[in-house]
Amino acid sequence: MVLAVIESFVLNFVLLLVCVINIRNGAVGGVHYYEQPVKDRVVELGLITEKQIRRNKAVSGLVFMLVLLVAAPLMVFCVNGAETFQDGFIQLTVMYMLCGLFDRIFIDWYWVGHTKAWIIPGTEDLMPYIHKKTWLGKIIGTVIGYPLFAALISWIFTLILK
Repeated sequence: MVLAVIESFVLNFVLLLVCVINIRNGAVGGVHYYEQPVKDRVVELGLITEKQIRRNKAVSGLVFMLVLLVAAPLMVFCVNGAETFQDGFIQLTVMYMLCGLFDRIFIDWYWVGHTKAWIIPGTEDLMPYIHKKTWLGKIIGTVIGYPLFAALISWIFTLILK
């Protein structure tokens, strides 16, 4: 269990790294994380194209999904030695939940909501970029979705490793 907590920091670091890479040349590079009106505005302002937004979203999603679908289960089942569905489920749930909470609290609430790093010039009137309703929906999705995701991945890995 302790390893799962430590390994969740790996997931958090990868998530943070993906975000940092996205906004390395300015927040517009991470606009795919924003609400649709912000995306529409940056395209209208000529700061990015819809094609670039789709590409950035696909690349970011692919990288992070590989970590969630492959790296995290490999850590749990190969490094930590989980052999049963229950062991895998508990460890993956801990890892996914800590990562989800990091995303919702540090990245969404603090970094995006309370710093200037994610401000896109010309869209300030559309702030906050993550509305309370959206943020609460993400919290609910994290609390319900990640354990379900952990259950599915644990089930698949226990079948594969039998």
